Amino acid sequence: MRSVALRVSTRRLVSSSTRANASVQSSLSIEKFPPKSTIFSLIQPTGKIHLGNYLGALRGWADLLKVDSPQSKFIFGVADLHALTMPTEPLQLKQHRYEAMASLIAAGLDPERCIVFHQSTVPEHTELNWYLVCLAGMGQLNRMTQWKLKAHQALTSSIFEEAVLEKTRAGVLLYPVLQTADILIYKSTHVPVGDDQTQHLELCRTVANTFNHTYKTKFFPLPKTLLTPASKVLALRNPSKKMSKSDADQNSSIYLTESPDTIAKKVRKATTDSIQGPLYYDPETRPGVSNLINIVAGINRASVEDTVRDLAWVKDHKQLKDHVTEVVVEEFREKRHMFDHLMGDLGYLDSVSKQGTERAREIALKNIKEVRALMGLN
Repeated sequence: MRSVALRVSTRRLVSSSTRANASVQSSLSIEKFPPKSTIFSLIQPTGKIHLGNYLGALRGWADLLKVDSPQSKFIFGVADLHALTMPTEPLQLKQHRYEAMASLIAAGLDPERCIVFHQSTVPEHTELNWYLVCLAGMGQLNRMTQWKLKAHQALTSSIFEEAVLEKTRAGVLLYPVLQTADILIYKSTHVPVGDDQTQHLELCRTVANTFNHTYKTKFFPLPKTLLTPASKVLALRNPSKKMSKSDADQNSSIYLTESPDTIAKKVRKATTDSIQGPLYYDPETRPGVSNLINIVAGINRASVEDTVRDLAWVKDHKQLKDHVTEVVVEEFREKRHMFDHLMGDLGYLDSVSKQGTERAREIALKNIKEVRALMGLN
């Protein structure tokens, strides 16, 4: 069997700067958070949750609730203000807000054990955002890569180029500062994110440092980046890119809400290759097959090495796809029923959001009052 490049599925804990002496931990080694920690993250309401969202974020958040964490707070929510950085139909956004809330709960986030809310219902986010915008440097924002991707610009682009400036909405450039405010308004200590958001967490720490230095305080902690498992779920039909809700070919994405038959049809159409013989993992030469192996490994919480060994019985692509279908359908079965039940009871979702807002605002109001006092605005 060929040697393969294996990706280790871990959760890494990165301290105040990934560029300097970052500590890296396996998810198995995170046995507890320090007392009185605050773990925070949001997900954008851009439609139904797909397999990549689930494995890369939501299931990991639910797992964190099981970690020993004396007197700690867990705050998760729907980043509906961030959704406004892109053109959005009001009725569609309203529907997506409900779907995102239902997905969080269906994925295992128990509203009794954590705060679940909509970002827009806590106005302290936007108040702190303005204070931090006044401290953030344009150069820092210009170096962010995500706004360039959202604005369909080259990674070498600069906001100071006239052609780029004319095509870029201010919200796309500034949303990392709102993200910083989202995190700091709760004095968050740990933020679970994907690899594509680590740069924004660096900005968050930089801005928090700037605030603390400017106002001669240690008010804001420097939140640690908690990276979700490294293996990404790629598009079924085009495994050169991530699975995405915006993919023009919707056969490339598997959604938490889909029926077993629909999931089976999509997996059957997944791109593989013409290589025959024993199954092996090699993302460069076998991206499609390796993506399917990654999916099984992610759902089973297993390493790629162990998964390849466990799949030694697989003789062809059909058997592999049948197994992937079985694993995904079983993982989503109860969650799909829960999602459907929740979407049939919008009153309950409203009550969860209301309760979450009240709990979140209690924390945010206390912190924003202290921020105002430090800035001379009390």
